[in-house]
Amino acid sequence: MEMLYNGVAWFEIPVLDFDRAKKFYSTIYDYDMPEMSMGPVKMGILLHDRDKGGIGGAIVHGESYVPSKTGAKVYLNAGNDLSVVLDRVEAAGGKVIIGKTAVGVMGNIAIIEDTEGNNVSLHSVN
Repeated sequence: MEMLYNGVAWFEIPVLDFDRAKKFYSTIYDYDMPEMSMGPVKMGILLHDRDKGGIGGAIVHGESYVPSKTGAKVYLNAGNDLSVVLDRVEAAGGKVIIGKTAVGVMGNIAIIEDTEGNNVSLHSVN
């Protein structure tokens, strides 16, 4: 098996109310989320720099996408200090499940619940 540079190539966060979820993620990351459709599936693209090898993901609304607290664990990059993103969660309609927590030399994590009921983790180096 070849050694892969990244363990993740793309991720999708299921949403039921696309506009509500788009507003939530746009608010906590402070940007205007671009949209695209792939057939009947509507996607909102999360921040990443693809040209420099960044790994992307999207919020996704479609027939087979169902939000869950018990699905795959996704860690979204929260920049240098996840407190900046974490401090916007509740005002955007989400909940902080586990606040900023040190994980040794790996940095810090937090777990939030988005407006769709997904548990999503945040990660930062500081």
